Amino acid sequence: METKNTDLSSLKINKSERQPTSGTRKKIYAAVSLAAVLVIIYFGYNFYNSLVNPPVEVTLATAVLQSPSAASAVFTASGYVVAQRKAAVASKGTGRLIYLGVVEGDKVRKDEIIARLEDSDVKAQLAETKANLELQEANEKQVENTYKREKALFNTGSTTQAEVDAAEANYKRLLASIDLAKAQEQAAEVAVENTIIRAPFDGTVLTKNADVGEIVAPLAAGVNSKAAVVTIADMKSLQVEADVSESNIERISTNQNCDITLDAYPNHSYPGYVFKIVPTADRTKATVTVKVGFKSYDSRVLPEMSAKVIFLSKENVKTGTQQPVLSVPVTAVTTINGKTCVFIVKNNSAVEIPVATGQKFDSYIEIKSGLAGGDKVIDNVSDKIRDGVKVKIH
Repeated sequence: METKNTDLSSLKINKSERQPTSGTRKKIYAAVSLAAVLVIIYFGYNFYNSLVNPPVEVTLATAVLQSPSAASAVFTASGYVVAQRKAAVASKGTGRLIYLGVVEGDKVRKDEIIARLEDSDVKAQLAETKANLELQEANEKQVENTYKREKALFNTGSTTQAEVDAAEANYKRLLASIDLAKAQEQAAEVAVENTIIRAPFDGTVLTKNADVGEIVAPLAAGVNSKAAVVTIADMKSLQVEADVSESNIERISTNQNCDITLDAYPNHSYPGYVFKIVPTADRTKATVTVKVGFKSYDSRVLPEMSAKVIFLSKENVKTGTQQPVLSVPVTAVTTINGKTCVFIVKNNSAVEIPVATGQKFDSYIEIKSGLAGGDKVIDNVSDKIRDGVKVKIH
């Protein structure tokens, strides 16, 4: 074939064309050398600058929401809202639930009927006892007259003492039977009443524990039976039960002012007072339960809500009147060129932030604008702290 005679020398790579000239090599070496010099200068400058102007060590503080009264707090404790008047309402009788007139959240009045059990059997017993009583009372007049007649005949000598005694015994037996029938009627009425479940006091239904059709028993003896039908609480009896460390118990006293803050509403506080110090301790937690009453509260306060109680000093009586405000330590605020400001840390540098301040309480000051809750600011601002200054967080 013709391809066998093809000259392949033309396909060889000419290496002389790839090799750079001496001038090109000099340019490359110069560029690399310049880059190396610049890197050395950069790191050398930074090293020199760190020696001459080291970063300022700073500590940070957090802008937080707190009540002004907290500044003079004796100490704080955590607890839960508890209804002091609470009942699991059950039936005194056993039977099938045929009526339930309330659900969670309903308000009930004392003695209001909230549920009924099946009562056909006890009503039948009541009717039987009533009929028996009427029967005994119907015979009373006849037996009484017989007794009186025997006494009159005895006085005239027309009958014997035995006949009189028999008539008297029959009359007394009838009177006893009437009393027994009345007692049986009363017991039957109680049995009927026991099928009616009433509210023991004014309150609000917290939970519904049984449904129509279920068996209700006083002690829930059966596997499928229920004891309590509903649980109600008097919402006017709410208090916070706080666990106070034994080491702090001597720092509080009855009627001491408090601020109560619910975890559900951290921006609102309620005025309170120490209602009672329970005279026993929990050995497992080394705490004493302190009941803190509300001076005033609204419908947002619910049983079993978690709460924080601030026990105030005796000098502080302005409880609940001041809402939590955004605040930072006084030492974090400074004035530069007539402007009030704080400093935050960004990219390892101090950044000046203008702020508007408000009331001062103890070691804190209110921040009306310029910051948000949770922002970190430089505390203990010194003359070395200026906008752009390198800082190191301690």
